[in-house]
Amino acid sequence: MSGRDLFCQPRRVRRGAALTLVFASVLAAGAATGALPGADREPAPDPTRQAAPAGPHADVARAAEEALADGKSPVEAARRAVSRSGDRWGAVYSPDEYEDVEDALDGRYTGVGLWARRERDGRIEVTKVRAGSPAADAGIRAGDRLRSVDGHEVDGRPVTEVVSLLRGDATDEPAGTTVRLGLERGTRAWDVTLRRARLSTESVAVRELPGGITVIRVDTFTKGSGDRVRTAVRRAPADAGIVLDLRGNSGGLVDEAVTTASAFLDGGLVATYDVEGEQRALHAEGGGDTGRPLVTLVDEGTMSAAELLTGALQDRGRAIVVGTRTFGKGSVQMPGRLPDGSVAELTVGHYRTPSGRSVDGRGITPDLEADEGALEQAETVLSGIGDPR
Repeated sequence: MSGRDLFCQPRRVRRGAALTLVFASVLAAGAATGALPGADREPAPDPTRQAAPAGPHADVARAAEEALADGKSPVEAARRAVSRSGDRWGAVYSPDEYEDVEDALDGRYTGVGLWARRERDGRIEVTKVRAGSPAADAGIRAGDRLRSVDGHEVDGRPVTEVVSLLRGDATDEPAGTTVRLGLERGTRAWDVTLRRARLSTESVAVRELPGGITVIRVDTFTKGSGDRVRTAVRRAPADAGIVLDLRGNSGGLVDEAVTTASAFLDGGLVATYDVEGEQRALHAEGGGDTGRPLVTLVDEGTMSAAELLTGALQDRGRAIVVGTRTFGKGSVQMPGRLPDGSVAELTVGHYRTPSGRSVDGRGITPDLEADEGALEQAETVLSGIGDPR
């Protein structure tokens, strides 16, 4: 989601507000990624007082300023500049779009209930579909290719633009309005009309398997996810293990991912990251459950903040990781204000796991490879793990 990834819940974008660093992930047509914790926030530039931005934001800000002076769209000019820069995860949001992204990270949004990302060849692929959403009811599945939205071809467009079309941002379409999608699955191509809905995300689901094993599934790191995981850990049977299911988790608020790590660690390093060469670190809080056996499930859809969490638990020897190699999204984005109040999020660095591993472009290799039957493999692993202390 070219979006945000960790933060202690930023509010609306307005002059003087604090914007946060972000690890971008897959921007959802219903949800998005997150930003970094409050302690690592960078103040949002005030266009009436700040000096010219440095680093990767300079060219984008200059393009927006020139467009504004010429009476053209600063957002479109900024998006063209990002596209020319080759920043795969860079994104530009109008103020309304950025507000929608923050709503999604708060766990609510208007949309059709699908997540999407742009592949390297420019195609837009559906990565996840929310159960019970208009997209799910229409039979759309992860892996489907999105070809068009209301007659507009989407190949090559930034995911932010695709999301804007899906939500009807240009005409401020509310819940209840319709949107027509062109889709492709293998050799089949079809069109479907969906009705937008006001949706909320229940990002954490908890269930108990026979034998007492607790499965905690985290679909995305929205506001409050970390605390819900900690509550689930405290309520789990004391004599059984836990499966932390991060399959298909495309990221979210890194602050929430760190809180989740704190549920299983007694303090210590979660990750390091750099911002234009300056090194910073993320640490877990003390007091987590370090004695209960833990397996983390991952797959190729595990991205960004979810990879950060997985790497921390693996490197710290806290969890056995089961599944398939993760996506490999380990770059850091920083938001900057443009002259018209829109926001550009551009790549400024990368994060590393506690042992110093880079995730970007590599992903995380599980301790035990498993595709089909991964949960059953996790149960087998837990049955053979003693007290790790």
